[in-house]
Amino acid sequence: MVAGVTDVTGTAALVPGGRRWVRRWVRRLLVGGAWTVAVAAAFAVYLRLAGTRAVNSDGASTALAAWDLLHGNLLLRGWSLPDANFSTTEVPQYALVELAVGLGQNVVHIAAAMTYALVLLLVALVAKGTAAGREAAARIAIGVGIMLAPQLASGVNVLVSSPDHFGTSAPLLLILLIIDRVRRPRWWVPVMVSLLLAWAQLADSVVLLAAVIPLAVVCAFRVARSQQRLAARWYEIALAGGAVAGFALAQLAYRVIHAVGGYTERPLGTLPAPLGEIFSHNLPIAAECLLLLPGADFLGLTAGAGTLFVALHLVGVAVAAAAIVLGGWRFGRRQANPAGGLTGQLLVAGILINFAAFVATAHVFDVTSAREIAPVLPFAAALAGRELGPYLGAARVRAGRLRGRWLRRAGVAALGLVLAGYLAGLGLELTAPTAPPQDAQLTAWLESHPIGAGLSGYWEANVVTLTSGGRVAVRPLTIAGNRIVPTGGQIKADWFSPARSLVDFVVLFPGVSGYPGFGDRQAVLATFGKPGRVYQVGQYTILWWPKNLLADLR
Repeated sequence: MVAGVTDVTGTAALVPGGRRWVRRWVRRLLVGGAWTVAVAAAFAVYLRLAGTRAVNSDGASTALAAWDLLHGNLLLRGWSLPDANFSTTEVPQYALVELAVGLGQNVVHIAAAMTYALVLLLVALVAKGTAAGREAAARIAIGVGIMLAPQLASGVNVLVSSPDHFGTSAPLLLILLIIDRVRRPRWWVPVMVSLLLAWAQLADSVVLLAAVIPLAVVCAFRVARSQQRLAARWYEIALAGGAVAGFALAQLAYRVIHAVGGYTERPLGTLPAPLGEIFSHNLPIAAECLLLLPGADFLGLTAGAGTLFVALHLVGVAVAAAAIVLGGWRFGRRQANPAGGLTGQLLVAGILINFAAFVATAHVFDVTSAREIAPVLPFAAALAGRELGPYLGAARVRAGRLRGRWLRRAGVAALGLVLAGYLAGLGLELTAPTAPPQDAQLTAWLESHPIGAGLSGYWEANVVTLTSGGRVAVRPLTIAGNRIVPTGGQIKADWFSPARSLVDFVVLFPGVSGYPGFGDRQAVLATFGKPGRVYQVGQYTILWWPKNLLADLR
């Protein structure tokens, strides 16, 4: 009898705790499921959006390198790559996509959608920080909202298209997330940050400006402003040292790869722009780039519903600008705790240093140069969520600071209306037709008329090879003096070796807006002599010889 009573009492005591455990895990499963569904939906939306841009040779070049990687060339032996080679980021990503779907134009679209959805997820997590409840929802809504609807055409071309610096935002945001979520200094954080920086730096030189220098500068600033002894600030000193060590490790890794026969990389161009050019040319274009990235580049657009939705993104620009100003004003007040406030300072420094370096260099050509500062967009979005989200999701005390709960509610309502407008604009963008890949007519003709492999300008070469699934090979060429030579980047040496490859035709094409073609017939004849046959396919002129043209290349 006593034993029975004891058993009943013990069971009764355990039930509430058991129920709490079940409720906790059910809540975690529901939250995890909601995040998973949201990311999957984002991927589907951005996959459709990516399809509105034509696949070109930039994406094709990365896809061909990934195909070679997938088939055992792990160090990309024989490849010549640009300074942003993406060898440790997008190239492996493309290889995984190709493992699933094979070689073709869909690889570029799928990878672009994956990247944008992943960056959007990381922005949400960095913007959220450790907040919960309404404040977390407000932070996420602001951060994701700024990036929700990339501007159709030029904006999609920069952000949801071929591999570029935007994809580098993913490892950088991951680093910020680790720093943000570890609330107390831990020895392993600087080690992990250093390794992640080395991994990202090996793929893209923009990491130096967006992460390495900002991390070193911010940590040095915090240590210098602190009244504590250096031993108490070991965490920031270790993070700064880890940033420098990560950059050095990337340089060492590249030298080892090159020494053992791996890919070669074109040196980074660091030529500064003249002072007059900075103010008269670079700054105006950079300002338009800051409109394009969050989807608000209304300049030159005709009146219409689409332009109205674009202009609505000026709200996002204003919110991001306010967050940068607020973050800058608070910058010097966040170094009391070695781990506290560090993420916000890194976001501010990353934005400002990346933008300043962009304006000061000779890389500012037109609005499409916005790709050079693409990490500014997710950084600004995450910062806006962190700086302004607490006000919209404020509790009672914070609402009082905004002079009444009604003002907070008005802000929430305004945010909801703007997000609804962004969603409507995104829906309008999704009605745009799918774009065929560049040079689709040439690809179709070459597939139906197998005359061998060929040479052409950069924009007519690798894209044909990719979109034909490798059934047709066209290699990129350029001109040196009055002779034909292989182009200088994103090529494999075997393509131009007479012992390994056979090439027997050249494609001449005048090009299209923004993508120059290759039409120097005189240089072609001076290099290869008179062709045996000439085919005319629309605007494409195909010259064919009964010999291996590679034997005549220098």
